Amino acid sequence: MALEDAKTQVDQAFTRQSLRGLSFENTFGGATSFARRRYSKELSGVDVAITGVPFDQGVTNRPGTRLGPRAIREASALQVFDPPYGWGGYDPLSALNIVDYGDLAFDYANVPAFPGALSAHIKGILDAGAASIAIGGDHYISFPILKAYAEKFGPLALVQFDAHSDTWVDDDMDRVDHGTMFYKAVKLGLIDPKRSVQVGIRTENPDTMGITTIGAREVHLEGPEKTAIKIKEIVGEANVYMTFDIDCLDPAFAPGTGTPVWGGLSTAQAAIILRDLAGITLVGGDVVEVSPAYDTTGATAIAGAHVAMEMLCLWGWTRQSP
Repeated sequence: MALEDAKTQVDQAFTRQSLRGLSFENTFGGATSFARRRYSKELSGVDVAITGVPFDQGVTNRPGTRLGPRAIREASALQVFDPPYGWGGYDPLSALNIVDYGDLAFDYANVPAFPGALSAHIKGILDAGAASIAIGGDHYISFPILKAYAEKFGPLALVQFDAHSDTWVDDDMDRVDHGTMFYKAVKLGLIDPKRSVQVGIRTENPDTMGITTIGAREVHLEGPEKTAIKIKEIVGEANVYMTFDIDCLDPAFAPGTGTPVWGGLSTAQAAIILRDLAGITLVGGDVVEVSPAYDTTGATAIAGAHVAMEMLCLWGWTRQSP
């Protein structure tokens, strides 16, 4: 069946009839969408909308993450032939109605208008009854997204994979910066710090706003299985928003990012942690800081695509039919 499909499937980003199912379109051909899902602005009956946010004007070092969504979509074409490994056969592509909602449209020269545009974009997805997984873009995008989510769900448990805490003090809520979003999110009550956890941290910041930190060293010494158990104990039954900054991974595994820091997680450790978080109540998420120009191998975008797929698995895992 797969061989026969490969002979006929092409441009499924536009020609796919069903919102569900694996894809056998040639990896190297066709129009790219996330996991060969159909591009659509119609969200009736949709479970999850993948949306790109090509914004990188909040960075403190190297730019280029505006090209991350395009690179992650291309890399995701490698994952559409089989169910994700390690999930016991569970296949979110066949179990869920998923669309690629396309990218946020915004005026690149009007940065002050960007946060409101992104919040409204995500609110539109949530109001339609779908969840969002955003692919960025720099890490600032999490802040406007969290505003939309908190409006619907109230204060959220944040599970943040990152090299940096991003809780540096900044009381100007209109300032756009990819290192202060979660300080602001705590201050505004968007996240509950007692139910939130940061994983992979390896840069100094004396104030994490009450959020539990699991440093990269702890992951290395205690192992990914114990790390996942600790995360689940912290978030409990709360609604979880997950944000995965690709610089959580060591530069050996993800060199294509703006602020790389040595000593990070391996892709193997991240995969185990994400898989072992099955059972958390994930309501949405984002993958950020993929900057493809600094990685000629494409490994960083491949990692980002895998993380997004794991988020789909986590979202769908607790919503399976009995």
